[in-house]
Amino acid sequence: MQTIHEATFKKWIIENNLEVVIFNEETRWYPILICNQLGVKTGAYIDYYTEETIPLFKNYDFLICNTRRHYSAFSWHPQCFFVPWGTDINLFKPKGMDNVDPQTLMFFHSAGFNPGRKGTDFVLMAFSQLSGNAKLIIHSQVELTHYFPKLKEMIEKLKNEGKLIYIKDTVPAPGLYHMGDIYVYPTRLEGIGLTIMEALSCGLPVITTDCAPMNEFINDENGKLIKVEKSYCRADAYYWPLSDVSVDSLSKCMQEYVDNFHRIKEFKAKTREHAIQDVDWEKNSIVLLDYIKDIKKIPADEKIDIERKALEYDKKRMSSALQIYRKHPILFSFCRYSWLLVKKILSIGS
Repeated sequence: MQTIHEATFKKWIIENNLEVVIFNEETRWYPILICNQLGVKTGAYIDYYTEETIPLFKNYDFLICNTRRHYSAFSWHPQCFFVPWGTDINLFKPKGMDNVDPQTLMFFHSAGFNPGRKGTDFVLMAFSQLSGNAKLIIHSQVELTHYFPKLKEMIEKLKNEGKLIYIKDTVPAPGLYHMGDIYVYPTRLEGIGLTIMEALSCGLPVITTDCAPMNEFINDENGKLIKVEKSYCRADAYYWPLSDVSVDSLSKCMQEYVDNFHRIKEFKAKTREHAIQDVDWEKNSIVLLDYIKDIKKIPADEKIDIERKALEYDKKRMSSALQIYRKHPILFSFCRYSWLLVKKILSIGS
């Protein structure tokens, strides 16, 4: 059960004499309200929110938005700051600017744990339409055919032809970007789009969805944007819609790089220059400390109504077990442990 033990959390704040606490995608509101009660300034890194939860963010004293799209949703907050996203350009850097293979263009795609959201199916369909010497490398942490059973035949065909290299593994940073020349990422939805920054920093031009926040980072100098075919809401009511790209548009973007194979070194060099200029997190984040130093605590009387709404929101989403845990954590843990012990004894006896 993922939750914060209130007494331990309070003790941690008091013992360390904390003045500011920054939350990262906190899903419950009561830890923020505890900080408010203690007079501690609170901030949030913005990523996940719904239309219902946006007003509740006034419980925070300040907000940090790393994309213009996030900032557009929270600019009403009196202390909302836009800090452009970036990455560690010294960790994510090119091994060289030459083509990985002198004869073949290598497309790289990171599917991670969620190939569906990251548009891996679009990549496969578009790549199968290409002509010329090209290979596709897909790095995934899950089995692709489980996500896309209808594409199993295509996947096997591309693998048998030697055109698809499929790597199923968890690889620490800086990852496998060095295996590719071009990063292809027709994602359906991103809060920020971390791998885009990493690929740019490694000198890989990025082909991605022509939708925010992706198109905040990609232009003609460092990649190509894919036309969106349709947009629709996500099942969990996330504030921004999903976007499905046009496979033909994606295929055209990829084909242009195949046709300009002789210029890949030039494209890579420009991309790396762009990354050094625009996505260096060490440089972009310098303003954060100044922002935090100047933060003013929003008066408690201005938060009364919004705190009540946050508590109502938490209660509505909280299971009976979690409510008991919050009120009686020691008793809950004892009962849960006892029940697990009984189950173990019964299983041994059977």
